[in-house]
Amino acid sequence: MRVEAAGVLFDMDGVLISSIGSVTRSWRRWAKHYGLPDAASLDVPHGTRAIDIVARLKPDLDVAEGLRLIEQMEIEDGEGVEALPGARSLLERLPGQRWAIVTSATLRLALVRLQEADLPIPERLISAESVERGKPDPEPYRRGAELIHAAPGDCIVVEDAPSGVAAGVAAGCRVLGVLGTHTEAELRAVGARWVVRSLQDVRSVAGSKGVALDVCLQS
Repeated sequence: MRVEAAGVLFDMDGVLISSIGSVTRSWRRWAKHYGLPDAASLDVPHGTRAIDIVARLKPDLDVAEGLRLIEQMEIEDGEGVEALPGARSLLERLPGQRWAIVTSATLRLALVRLQEADLPIPERLISAESVERGKPDPEPYRRGAELIHAAPGDCIVVEDAPSGVAAGVAAGCRVLGVLGTHTEAELRAVGARWVVRSLQDVRSVAGSKGVALDVCLQS
């Protein structure tokens, strides 16, 4: 199937980069540091800003302090951080002005992970600090569309987490779900229009609107 758009807005972790091991280890260390119960089995919601997780897990803590610690822990734990299949080749074929990364990671962490995964650094990037409200609020993807000078309805969002899919849909974008951290049913339940196994199933070709993607859909 061919999909045309003015631009593509990518989530980072779980779409372009495999980082779940680092995330899980770091948050469990963080929880242990602050004496949270069941720290060794803690699982945080994927696709949510760290600042929002800190506020929810330990509301009595100074949020800035908690955010600094988890950011540093994740930066120091790069084990297993790598590009996901198809990510590098797809990004390298897209016109630089036609795509952006819209991530719940901080800017500092996002840049470190992109370097560790040997992926192109985007010309345009929305990070956790760029918005007042994180996913599933539509603000991140609306801001991403603004960065590439396109209407949200002319953008394709690429996401692996229900919170991100919901954010893209609420922003008015069409959403392509990528399997890995959640099931196809979970992604479709919140509005993913299409679902693929990985970015190996997506190829960039010339398009009349700016970008065209040939997509091999999950069956």
